[in-house]
Amino acid sequence: MRTEAAVLWDYGQDWRVEELELDEPRQGEVLVRLAASGLCHSDEHVRVGDLPMEALPVIGGHEGAGVVERVGPGVTKVGEGDHVVLSFIPACGDCTYCASGHQNLCDKGAGINVGLQEDGTSRHSVRGRDARLMCMLGTFSPYTVVNQNSVVRIEDDIPLDKAALVGCGVTTGWGTAVYGAGVSPGDTVVVFGIGGVGANALQGARIAGATRIVAVDPAPYNREKARDYGATHTFATAAEAASAVADLTWGRMAQSAVITVDVVTPTVIADGMSVVGKLGKVCLTSLGSVSARQVELPTFELTAYQKQVVGCLFGNANPRADIPKLLHLYRQGELLLDELVTHTYRLDQVNEGYEAMRSHRTIRGMVLFA
Repeated sequence: MRTEAAVLWDYGQDWRVEELELDEPRQGEVLVRLAASGLCHSDEHVRVGDLPMEALPVIGGHEGAGVVERVGPGVTKVGEGDHVVLSFIPACGDCTYCASGHQNLCDKGAGINVGLQEDGTSRHSVRGRDARLMCMLGTFSPYTVVNQNSVVRIEDDIPLDKAALVGCGVTTGWGTAVYGAGVSPGDTVVVFGIGGVGANALQGARIAGATRIVAVDPAPYNREKARDYGATHTFATAAEAASAVADLTWGRMAQSAVITVDVVTPTVIADGMSVVGKLGKVCLTSLGSVSARQVELPTFELTAYQKQVVGCLFGNANPRADIPKLLHLYRQGELLLDELVTHTYRLDQVNEGYEAMRSHRTIRGMVLFA
């Protein structure tokens, strides 16, 4: 079939909407008609070359939801007509990590920077060339073909444009607070960077029962919106936050810090360490260039106060269990999804959406398909 997609031809260039030739799904694959795609910063990391794909061109987008239109041979996890969220990391259910409750580390995830189907071939063609897919999904298109391991069935009454958000940003932020940081009732939590992931780290901390939820972001718009998602205090810098947290906690400092800034810098770990106390945990879910190696780490504090620094991929979540769980929390009114989407766009406005993100004028932009 013929459709369209936003395609990256070279690093540093803008996304270009091109005609897409899409093949039928093969063994274990499904054709999904998408309702919406979130504009996540990870696609910006790919665009600028911080997270290079194995080859270009690549169809962007990895945060989407839609309806299964057709299924290929051997598909058992979903059927035609099912409403699904696309999970940016596949969850096969069979590898050692899936079987031990770590679906976010599924072995199939090794293919997300390759961008081909699991058999090493492509179903997407642009200008006669095979196109790779961001995270094996390519949600910057009204239609895509993906493996059944990358889709999670959801209830039909959930609005698909809101359900798309739990395919990446919501689950990553919420899970980093709840699973990564292990937030408990009464805790003090500091979240650095209030974008599409940080807003949901605030929500995770709120739902988990944190008493003081501190948001740190240099952008006034982000600090203002942080209150909507659960922040009790907001500051522009780590130094301001550290001073305030010391006063709020009688010098004990926070139990955890969650780092969800747009780009990791050498100082960001030290910023997180500065706001947590003894036994404090710093959870890093942000990304930087794959070649970056330098960070500032106060090693005395790490040892003397038994602080921890941990990485959190996809919020340490199990997408097949946690995506339906989060949508249930949305249905109950505990998890905010409608409020996360601050701007919507057509596919041909995808570059406008990313410019708004770069200039801190949006929390989560969303491409809507007719």
